[in-house]
Amino acid sequence: MSRRRVYSEATLAIMERFFQAMDACKAEKLISITDYCSDNGIEKPHFYMQRKDRNRGFFEVGWMLGLVERCHVSAYWLMTGKGQMFG
Repeated sequence: MSRRRVYSEATLAIMERFFQAMDACKAEKLISITDYCSDNGIEKPHFYMQRKDRNRGFFEVGWMLGLVERCHVSAYWLMTGKGQMFG
């Protein structure tokens, strides 16, 4: 089990946008959580634990790559919250 972490406000905001983008991509049927986790080396239980408790300590920046590369989520938006989600 991962220890709890105290993430910075900036990291928590990035994480929030990551999960928001995941929901949007899932709703548009661009991804499934199972396939996304498998394709991006994310242990599915870690994904769900991190989603439920943002301070779990599993989140890695690399989790976002699949959204940027395959779903065309804006990396700028993920990092800053500025601009549009897709771009």
